Amino acid sequence: MTRTAARELAVQLSFSLAINELFADETLEHFFEKEYFETLAKENEAFAEYPDKKQMEYIKRLVTLVYEQRVQLDAYISTHAKGWKVERISKTATAIIRCAMCEILHFDDVPAAVAINEAVEIAKGYEDEEVVAFINGILGSFVRSMDNADNKED
Repeated sequence: MTRTAARELAVQLSFSLAINELFADETLEHFFEKEYFETLAKENEAFAEYPDKKQMEYIKRLVTLVYEQRVQLDAYISTHAKGWKVERISKTATAIIRCAMCEILHFDDVPAAVAINEAVEIAKGYEDEEVVAFINGILGSFVRSMDNADNKED
């Protein structure tokens, strides 16, 4: 399984947590039961390959961080989504943005540009062009604000 495929699974799990208001550990445990995962593979090619140990660790870490930090992530989204409340943004777009922001904040091996590009590519499979551009804009603004904050500290 590629990192891109693992990232998409993390987005889907984050979406599921957002709409079902479940706990991350329960959702992850159920989702990765072999039998359940195999049933998903019949419905969606994203589930064709079961994650290896490295990808499983990545998915679990990302989903757990998104779950634990959702309030802070939503505050970032509100700050950078000028004129939009998080509640008005689709749950899919919100899950994509949250995952990308977590990668930018917590995954040193994922450059910000890669996190944004991957988020945009995932969004293209679920959202229309305007929403994809909106996601790109929010994430770009978020990264620029972080760069500005880093420059002010120097």
